[in-house]
Amino acid sequence: MIDASPIAERFGPRLLTRPAALAAYAQSEGHHCYPPPALAVQPESIEEVQALVRFAAAQGLSVIGYGAGTSLEGNAAPVGANCLIVDFARMNRIVAVHPEDLLCVVEPGVTREQLNTDLRATGLFFPVDPGANASIGGMISTRASGTTTVRYGSVRDNVLALKVVGADGELITTGGHARKSAAGYDLTHLFTGAEGTLGLVVEASLRLHGQPEHILAATWDFGSVGGAVDTVIATIQSGVPIARMELLDEVAIRACNAQSALGLVERPTLFLEFHGSEAAVRDQLELVRAIGAGGGGGTLDFASDTDSRNRLWRARHQMLWATRAMVAGGVTWTTDVCIPISHLADAIGRAKAAIEDAGLFAPVLGHVGDGNFHVIFALHPDDTESWDKARQVNAAMVDHALSVGGTCTGEHGIGLGKREALLREHGAPAIAAMRRIKQALDPHGLFNPGKIFLDDAAIDDRQRA
Repeated sequence: MIDASPIAERFGPRLLTRPAALAAYAQSEGHHCYPPPALAVQPESIEEVQALVRFAAAQGLSVIGYGAGTSLEGNAAPVGANCLIVDFARMNRIVAVHPEDLLCVVEPGVTREQLNTDLRATGLFFPVDPGANASIGGMISTRASGTTTVRYGSVRDNVLALKVVGADGELITTGGHARKSAAGYDLTHLFTGAEGTLGLVVEASLRLHGQPEHILAATWDFGSVGGAVDTVIATIQSGVPIARMELLDEVAIRACNAQSALGLVERPTLFLEFHGSEAAVRDQLELVRAIGAGGGGGTLDFASDTDSRNRLWRARHQMLWATRAMVAGGVTWTTDVCIPISHLADAIGRAKAAIEDAGLFAPVLGHVGDGNFHVIFALHPDDTESWDKARQVNAAMVDHALSVGGTCTGEHGIGLGKREALLREHGAPAIAAMRRIKQALDPHGLFNPGKIFLDDAAIDDRQRA
């Protein structure tokens, strides 16, 4: 029995113990199933987070940071009964904005849409766009990227400094506001992508970018996925500074039309966006048009006004829900891999062929400008045969990605779902090195247990196999 009395008075109604309230933390946008936590608390300051970590350590509880609940691989899943969720919803303040230095300081519960709304009057924006209105803390923890990575980079490229609460409640400060540093270990990027297994991010300094003078979005259908992907590859290799370059196959377009009434022709389609001066955007567009003409490009439709652009990207961001709506009573399983772009057409072709052979409904889409693509399986919860087929397709995607020098996940992280794939990707010696880092910073396994690493028995079984 957990004694919450040491924190009950301090946190009052922000200490959640009712089953109905805790049930909200036993789900996310992913497909993994897990139990609710024993407790959840919503702190409002760094000092309160420190107090919660010390309380959890004294009580023998594990600690899991929670943001907007948009993760896809069970990254913030409670495992075991004795789990304390630290919900950062109330730590959502923008601490400072320094326009002259192109940076801002935020708390982890700030969402990307909230941040960009607040920044609008400054002429700056935070470019990382994973689709969901994720929290900044969650994006840092999973090393998020998204539709704009091809031009602006991922979260890793846009985090300058962090404040992190460690396993004994101490506050660790990493990085700084200078544009570069050669001072010591790069702890900022150690915590970025650690999925909350090494500590809790409680403040972040982020790199900002100037809002572009002119923005042009477009859709462009192609006769084949190969033609669309070849256009992507040639565009990147030509050095065009395109801001977004997304691929939706014909199945994805069908779901997108049904959800958002875009009225697009059901063929493989590129969603494009160009940033810059009006002249620069015009030059970029003409170069890409010339490249795509040889790849079987069809109608290139433009959206330059804000409402039309937002409608287009809103439809792209709602693909998860659009896919789910195509199968009555279905749930979705979203997976991703990232590969060198020279292998992109072959990888997507293999994935689509495997999906068709398995008889599954699974749109293929992704941030193909940086070699990252997704498959969204729509499955009935009790259709075990289809789930088995989806697992086989996913395993084949990962196998092929690793065989050409790619990775098992470009942006979703490892969480619960890709622990075995991580072992295959990096090998036992690298995983052992990661475990030693975990042991050094979190000797009692306080933070987010069960994530990233398989247990020792499973690793031994894999090595024997």
